[in-house]
Amino acid sequence: MRADFHFPDGFRLLPEYFSRTEQETLLSLVRDGVKAAPLYRPVMPKTGQPLSVRMSNFGPLGWITSKEGYRYGPCHPVTQKPWPELPQCLLDLWEKQANWPAPPEACLINYYDHKARLGLHVDAGENAVNAPIVSVSLGDQALYRLGGPLRGDPTRSLRLSSGDVVVLGGAARHCYHGVDRIYPNTSTLLPKGGRINLTMRVVGRNT
Repeated sequence: MRADFHFPDGFRLLPEYFSRTEQETLLSLVRDGVKAAPLYRPVMPKTGQPLSVRMSNFGPLGWITSKEGYRYGPCHPVTQKPWPELPQCLLDLWEKQANWPAPPEACLINYYDHKARLGLHVDAGENAVNAPIVSVSLGDQALYRLGGPLRGDPTRSLRLSSGDVVVLGGAARHCYHGVDRIYPNTSTLLPKGGRINLTMRVVGRNT
């Protein structure tokens, strides 16, 4: 741990929030979701460089990245069908932990294989800029890195395990974060390995 790092206000790690049985139930719901809205590999704006994660969404809106830029939309960019509904267990999690008056409008489904990464970034595409982000880890452990509001701020790395929940609220909502690596064979939840991250957000489409 870096001596000059202090966790930002509003950051919360809830280890083992979901039991193994609850994780299995949630995984079954995710599988149903990606049957309706298959995982696809998005690309970076302008460059068209593919991301290392594969992605889908739950909820009335889904986060989409393409050569044209970042946006939220009501339909899967490949199938052009509406995204599947958010599972009730995720809505219950939001209700208990988000401390926000509105429900989430989007829940990203990100699948990381053992080579996938997610560079440091701040989620800034939402009109509801101060609404928290609540995420769930399923499967293999990930090395999660959290920094400050500036890219060059000190960072702290944490291992996230299957069933863990992270809340980015308050000041933490505007801090850089990313995933540096996946640790293969650290969970038996996903038969073929890898990690699923479910990330709920309020978009504020009517603000």
